[in-house]
Amino acid sequence: MKQMKRNIILCILILPIFLSCSQSARNKRLRDATSTVNNDDNNERTSRKSSKSNIVKMKKQGGVYLVPIEVNGISMDFIFDTGASDVCISLVEAQFLIKQGKLTEKDVIGTQSYQIADGSISEGTIIILRTVKIGNKTLHDVKASIIETIEAPLLLGQSALSKFGKISIDYKKLELKLE
Repeated sequence: MKQMKRNIILCILILPIFLSCSQSARNKRLRDATSTVNNDDNNERTSRKSSKSNIVKMKKQGGVYLVPIEVNGISMDFIFDTGASDVCISLVEAQFLIKQGKLTEKDVIGTQSYQIADGSISEGTIIILRTVKIGNKTLHDVKASIIETIEAPLLLGQSALSKFGKISIDYKKLELKLE
């Protein structure tokens, strides 16, 4: 428990430092935050369909479906959430990415308020994830939010999902197909 409190305090101290980067740099980064899909098989930055299907095995846990994803080279399981506007991570994951050198001040854009499913408003730090790998596809420069509570779940939202042309789910096989 002491370690968790220490980690939260570190994140609270580190994130404002990241946010102190210039406003014009943040605005430019936000404008440039258009991602493309990269098919790792042919290493082209394109959003065209690949000849190989991109089928990702999901896990069902407590009524939600988890999708294995690599964020900036770090593997994590995200909740598949078509209702989330952005990819979301908590302070704990943000701190882990910072410690690993996978999230830097250059990746921070600013802050934004979000309405949670229960109607409450939460403040989030807007970041750009350099890479988000889902199955055999890699998305680049994906907008994401750090939700400033430790219990916030990892959400795979529309800032990543909308980069694909078609998404289908086979609930019996627990498979997510992304085209």
